[in-house]
Amino acid sequence: MASRSVLTTQCLFSIARRSYSSNVDKNVAFLGLGNMGGFMAANLVKKGFNVRGYDPSKEALTAAAKDGVKGANSIAEAVDGVDAVVSILPSNKVVLDAYLGKDGVVNSVRKGALLIDSSTVDPNVPKQIFPVAINKGVGFTDAPVSGGVMGAQNATLAFMAGGRKEDFDRSLPLLKAMGAKQFHCGEVGAGQVAKLTNNMLMGITGMATAECMNMGIKMGLDPKVLLDVLNNSSARSWSTEVYCPVPGLVPTAPSSRNYDGGFKNELMVKDLELASGMALGIRSPIPLGAVATQLYRIVQSRGYGQKDFSFVFQLLKEEGETK
Repeated sequence: MASRSVLTTQCLFSIARRSYSSNVDKNVAFLGLGNMGGFMAANLVKKGFNVRGYDPSKEALTAAAKDGVKGANSIAEAVDGVDAVVSILPSNKVVLDAYLGKDGVVNSVRKGALLIDSSTVDPNVPKQIFPVAINKGVGFTDAPVSGGVMGAQNATLAFMAGGRKEDFDRSLPLLKAMGAKQFHCGEVGAGQVAKLTNNMLMGITGMATAECMNMGIKMGLDPKVLLDVLNNSSARSWSTEVYCPVPGLVPTAPSSRNYDGGFKNELMVKDLELASGMALGIRSPIPLGAVATQLYRIVQSRGYGQKDFSFVFQLLKEEGETK
């Protein structure tokens, strides 16, 4: 659970300037080449970084190789001699094993390297890694991302970083190569607090958009007209403008691609559970967050965990239909 000190830390957002440092860490190891990481690593290559990648999936390694990422057979091989390590991994355990395991990052990377973890995990995870990394003589920052697969592909991600300011400043050339905005949120773990807060709100607004669009459509409104009204009224949000859950209304939204290629419902459940645990640790009431968590769990229990989380619209639509 996140400590009270992290949650009360003022999140001093500072959008970084677009200029690039003259002393850039050019040799980079990238761990985790899935839906997000594959595009992020490819964008580093496009910006002139030498990238050596590792993923337990041979298919992911093969796909990354086509984008210029040199494959490695293990974490230790990937991080050997590099200037910086970037990772985006699926869970608390995987991140801890990758960084603190016997043949993990901290034991294998050279002294003076910079470690950047962009996974979404419990804020206590980077807090465990940070002191071990510092003791080894390497920098560490937790820098989870927002923007989804499209943001990873188009290098428009937003990074929320926690840790020492000097490590954040050093990470900027890499973060800028993969995203459009970079925020330093405070001490180590603060990036995770910002990310989990963002994702809980995203889940709540996504659920609300699906619920209200479904209601209006069932009352006979033309879906296109209804969405136009919402986008030009006080209910306008990212969920209505960019990520509409109703198929066919926003061509670039996952709902218009059979709910594929977006932010998987199972990952939304994971993030909401992490956020719920964080809130419980400080006794912060989350009535809407709790409802959203349960609703997305139902979507997952129905077998749609691999679909984008906006698939919740289909669940609500089905529940309201006359049997």
